[in-house]
Amino acid sequence: MPDYKNMTLQELTNANGFDCECGHHHECPLTYLNISSGAIADTPNMVKKMGAKFPFVVCDENTYAAAGETVIKLLKEAEIPYKLHILPGKRISPAEWEAGSVLYAFDPKCDLVLGVGSGVINDLCKVLAHAVGIRNAIVGTAPSMDGYASNSAAMEVGKVKVSLYNQMPAGILLDTRVLANAPMRMLWAGLGDIVAKYCALCEWKISHAVIDEYYCEPIADMMRGAMEKVVSAAPGIPERDETAIAAIAEGLVLAGIAMSYAKISRPASGLEHYFSHMWEMMALERGKEYDLHGIQVGVGTLLTLRIFEKLKQVVPDEKTARAHMAAFNEAEWEAQVRRIFGKTAGEIIRIENATHKNSAERFEKRIANILSKWDVITKAMEDELPKFDELYELMKNTGMPLTPSDIGVPKKDVVDAFIGARDIRDKYLCCSLIWDLGLTDEFAKFVEEIG
Repeated sequence: MPDYKNMTLQELTNANGFDCECGHHHECPLTYLNISSGAIADTPNMVKKMGAKFPFVVCDENTYAAAGETVIKLLKEAEIPYKLHILPGKRISPAEWEAGSVLYAFDPKCDLVLGVGSGVINDLCKVLAHAVGIRNAIVGTAPSMDGYASNSAAMEVGKVKVSLYNQMPAGILLDTRVLANAPMRMLWAGLGDIVAKYCALCEWKISHAVIDEYYCEPIADMMRGAMEKVVSAAPGIPERDETAIAAIAEGLVLAGIAMSYAKISRPASGLEHYFSHMWEMMALERGKEYDLHGIQVGVGTLLTLRIFEKLKQVVPDEKTARAHMAAFNEAEWEAQVRRIFGKTAGEIIRIENATHKNSAERFEKRIANILSKWDVITKAMEDELPKFDELYELMKNTGMPLTPSDIGVPKKDVVDAFIGARDIRDKYLCCSLIWDLGLTDEFAKFVEEIG
């Protein structure tokens, strides 16, 4: 069977893909991939290689200044006609207004959506390209997230964070000179997004044990390889070392390939991401700004590691778990949802009505597996999670934010994010396991102490 971890990016993006030991066929159909210094000069070649003759170029005001103006100049010099749309504002969101803006500006004669930017631009372009039925490509401007090569877009729909599975870019161009000049906070965000994978892989294994969710060890090992690349390069972040930035960019692309292989975000996203999602939703509810996704995820990762440290000491008690389920009150749960989620509570309640994760029937299946497979669960924690102090020091030495207070998140929002995270989607998280064990209140107090 293929050893994904030790393959080159070119091998991993083989058009034929791979039949895996997990029983699935994995593929990441990239037509063009270039991560190098000065790579932006190849933009016309990428467009031509993809067979496009009239690209729709999407930027925001910041990314136009960082690379969009150069991209337009290169297209003009290559005599490639284009349509340019610059989203207004210094900071845009992956939400309905922005999606509508790019759709309204789109010219049906265009045969390629060419994004110039990072996370939000990339996700908007994925959604647009999928909606209009053409391919998309991205010229990256920051190593700030792992979604360049993924087939999912993290969007805000009705002020709820959702993952839309549509299509991955067919072309990715990452000029390390451009990436190295990104705002330092975006470099920190890339590190935050990648160290999250320690927790995500652990939760993927736990979910496989508890609810028999699909799991692929070769993909997980590829993700471990991506983390190794980025963690080893992290000391070069403060100096904007271009070699380090290249390693980080490759690691982030590898993480995206892992998600494309799995066709879900599970290899890359767990409770640490849901802390970020919850804080974003709270900010949206209040009409306030929130920090970069990767910055929040980095903070969420350190919180989640502390939660896991406490969870390792737990000895499951069937009586406690069953008493918790017997005492569950739907009206009280709904009142809590309305308090935490505000105007978006209706959508959260709708999700529960469709999935019934709070039902006694689903609980019975989960608790039986938890009790019989606790050794598997604890082994996943031992195998996948780094030592908190070591990761904390690594992140601290880059200068990045480390605690909720560093990014202006109050303790109450940390606790509410922990409690509400399991309700955003039907995804089995660390906090879901804690809920099943009947220990949410105990852990909420712990989260308040450390948050």
